[in-house]
Amino acid sequence: ARCCHASEGRAMACPRRVYVTPRHGERRKCYVGKRRLARSASEGEASVANEGIGIEKSSTSFEAVMDIDAIMKILPHRYPFLLVDRIVKYEQGKEAVGLKNVTINDNFFPGHFPARPIMPGVLIVEALAQVGGIALMDPDDPKENFFFGGIDGCKFRKPVVPGDTLMLKVALKKMNKRFGVAKTTAQAFVGEDLVCEAELTLYMGN
Repeated sequence: ARCCHASEGRAMACPRRVYVTPRHGERRKCYVGKRRLARSASEGEASVANEGIGIEKSSTSFEAVMDIDAIMKILPHRYPFLLVDRIVKYEQGKEAVGLKNVTINDNFFPGHFPARPIMPGVLIVEALAQVGGIALMDPDDPKENFFFGGIDGCKFRKPVVPGDTLMLKVALKKMNKRFGVAKTTAQAFVGEDLVCEAELTLYMGN
């Protein structure tokens, strides 16, 4: 859990999830066990406040290079295993960046886990593989498909929870056209935080 001390709208990370908005020049204190943290409310102003933009208008919206209809024309996956909502960057045969909006309505949360919903790591990797497939497949060839061939050096760095927007970047590292074997580098982010990384092997074919 995290605590954010707000200073004129500016959030600063703390180990508990408590949100306070001090008046100008006022100090707020947070106790974590025996440790006391104090921050002055005069430590700068948030960019959102500076620009006069309400928080409800401050989130980033990524224009779709491929919307869900275009994705479903390329990927054979369907509910509940289609794990990409939008492609926001695409260079055929080289790279793609997609996103998945993670919500409590995702069907895996009731069992993983009932008391603390966390997106399973294997599904983050599967989502990355789907973005990799989109990057490498020819969108004009409906017969082309891909198969998951391997995972190397996979690391999970932070949990992904309901409300997160999972950004998925996959880039071609090496391609053996004779055998249709693609090596890719894959990274998943929530905000600026790297939550998962791996090297994925995909087999291209019909």
